[in-house]
Amino acid sequence: MIPFIVGCALFMQMLDSTVVATALPAMALSFDTSVVRMNVAITSYLLAVAVFVPVSGWAADRFGARRVFIAAILLFTASSIACAVSQTITQLVIARVVQGLAGAMMVPVGRIILLRKIPKTELLKAMAFLSLPALLGPIIGPPLGGFLVTYASWHWIFLINIPVGVLGIALVLYYIRDDYPVSANRLDWVGFILSGVSLATLVFSFEALGHQSMPLLQMLALAGTGLVCGVLYIWHAKRTPHPIIDLSLLRIPSFAIATLGGNLCRFAIGASPFLLAILLQVGFGLSPFSAGMITFTAAVGAMLMKLVATPIIQRFGFKRVLIINAILTGIFIALCALFRADTPIWIMALILIIGGFFRSLQFTAVNTLTYADLNSQDMSRASSFAAMAQQLGISLGVACAAVTLNVSMNWRGGSELELIDIIWGFIVIGLITAASAISFYRLPSDAGDHLHQNKRTKVAV
Repeated sequence: MIPFIVGCALFMQMLDSTVVATALPAMALSFDTSVVRMNVAITSYLLAVAVFVPVSGWAADRFGARRVFIAAILLFTASSIACAVSQTITQLVIARVVQGLAGAMMVPVGRIILLRKIPKTELLKAMAFLSLPALLGPIIGPPLGGFLVTYASWHWIFLINIPVGVLGIALVLYYIRDDYPVSANRLDWVGFILSGVSLATLVFSFEALGHQSMPLLQMLALAGTGLVCGVLYIWHAKRTPHPIIDLSLLRIPSFAIATLGGNLCRFAIGASPFLLAILLQVGFGLSPFSAGMITFTAAVGAMLMKLVATPIIQRFGFKRVLIINAILTGIFIALCALFRADTPIWIMALILIIGGFFRSLQFTAVNTLTYADLNSQDMSRASSFAAMAQQLGISLGVACAAVTLNVSMNWRGGSELELIDIIWGFIVIGLITAASAISFYRLPSDAGDHLHQNKRTKVAV
């Protein structure tokens, strides 16, 4: 039940972060403002998540993971209600910031509970289940948002979090035993401020680049501020005994390689829905709901993966699966560049289904290997670190796709987006995803074998 409970929280956060984009036009009409200005509902949430994610590991150790997890789910649900009843943009932004704070605590702390409660020999199976919500949220979000906005109202995109939140709290109280604080270390306030400013400015500049909502000089200034604060944090972390983001974890080869290679793969999570929405809606003229129903087929592949991911990884090993599957994942992202307006829907659906399968298999392997060689004392800090890196990776994916579109337009001297620009977007993201195989090549051949070694011994006996 623990992977299911944590998966509910992860699904709620991933769904919420994508479903809002579909509802922005209706929300702008309701608040009597422009869609561009309404985008603050998304950016305020992302910034809050980026700022508070590093605190999650410290909070779990300081106050107890179960207690923080319940409080985060409760706060996320309450702030969702606040979003639905907001009467002004200011009220909505405040509610979204609180929701982002809760989301920043909810998912990493839930993962900490899973890592502490699940034996390492069961970790692969648990991560196979847990990777589904992260993939299904961005896929289900567009069609669900389009359906709710079309046949109900935008308020329901927030109200659907209520039953999921109530169910999550009930399951935590019933199935997860209480734990106790494991650390009394004080919060690294200097590190929190430096990391918060760095992550917030970087994520905001990447998002602005992806949506072209800010002049280039301002984006560069934001990105520069983020990089400077990041460098200052690295200097600070080397001189403090308990930094809020523990960079010493990168000395563990499996963690470092899985984090780097996994983030290159995560470019696809941010970029693929972004590019598919532009291709299907702008390029082919489909409605948001119709486009969302086509992209939804990738969820079928992700769900099929759950049945075979564990035996595939146990049979071929983490290193071989990650290298070969990274290339296959990149190929099927690039194949989307072949879509045309007259391409049969079943062909598009088949490519998306197979691509969803390989992408889900990749994240199951990456997410498991990330924690393979860590002891229980490192889990909290590692979960915060990984969550921070994932946030940056997804934002970078959208930014990279947007930059590719703009470079393609400028190269051909055009002022309007055309099909060739989107084609280059899929090719570039596919190449970046495939290039992650270079990182995984550095893994030892027996990486992660101990996660299912006991099971093999039992079978032999």
